Amino acid sequence: MHVVAVVTLDGAGGIDIAMPCMIFGQTYPAPRTPTGQALYDVRVSGPEVTTTFSGGRKTFKVTPPYPLAEAAKADTILVPGLNPHDVPPPPEIVEMLRDAHRRGVRIGSICNGVFVLAAAGLLAGRRAAVHWGHAAELSARYPDIQVEDSVLYLDDGDIVTSAGGAAALDLCLHLVRRDFGSAVAAQTARATVMPLQRDGGQAQFIHHAEPESAGSLEPVMRWMEGRLEQELTLAEIAERAATSVRTLNRTFRAQTGTTPLQWLIQRRLHRARELLETTGLSVEEIASRAGFGTAIGLRQHFRRVVGTSPVAYRRSFAP
Repeated sequence: MHVVAVVTLDGAGGIDIAMPCMIFGQTYPAPRTPTGQALYDVRVSGPEVTTTFSGGRKTFKVTPPYPLAEAAKADTILVPGLNPHDVPPPPEIVEMLRDAHRRGVRIGSICNGVFVLAAAGLLAGRRAAVHWGHAAELSARYPDIQVEDSVLYLDDGDIVTSAGGAAALDLCLHLVRRDFGSAVAAQTARATVMPLQRDGGQAQFIHHAEPESAGSLEPVMRWMEGRLEQELTLAEIAERAATSVRTLNRTFRAQTGTTPLQWLIQRRLHRARELLETTGLSVEEIASRAGFGTAIGLRQHFRRVVGTSPVAYRRSFAP
């Protein structure tokens, strides 16, 4: 069983502690059975009593059932956001994280918990996601970190980081998918009433017009997703939206945080990953069905966005 340690410190965000417990606690083998054994053992670890925050206020105290030393024995350690976050973390936390990292434990942060990872020296020369409100401060304090303030989460192998709030849910579902495949992740998402649609590359800022409101591109996006295997041009998409290409680009970015063609690539990659995980189709056939035309085209986009090859991805995630 995969052990996840959620570290609770004084000033930790209450929701940052609860969200991993909820997601990993709902993860069962697929298909789920009422008597099935959970795939994760979630352990909240920390000092004897910690005060947590919500909305900038002290809200309740947590008595973790596991001491901090137990966190070092986990397979994954998650550090929540803290209030305040601009004070040095306790030395015992820093040493525990460094030791765990040396032993190959996967370590992650939620929101400004990334400052704890940075203080431990785990992010030097690496990319890290953080809430947009903390990006400038993180860059100034740790200039050797490539700070990403426009993504929901970043998976850098042994280090994972997420932006604030609900982005922690995206990160946790991503880890479930990475550990046990898409079927289990989808089942977990359904159990927690969460979508599996948001990707790590999606912008933190997303203005969604209501589907029924004037100017919404939701019907156009449904039309595009139904034609992923076709070669769609900006002119064709703009014609479908009954607008100019210039207006299409502006409205699309306002509603999705990206351009129409980049959105298409993301959805095609999502389709390709599903096919790699759930079918035995060749890479060439998947490239055609996902709209990349050739295996070369799929490999180029896959390597650039996902960071690996389709074949390596299939080895990791296929049942």
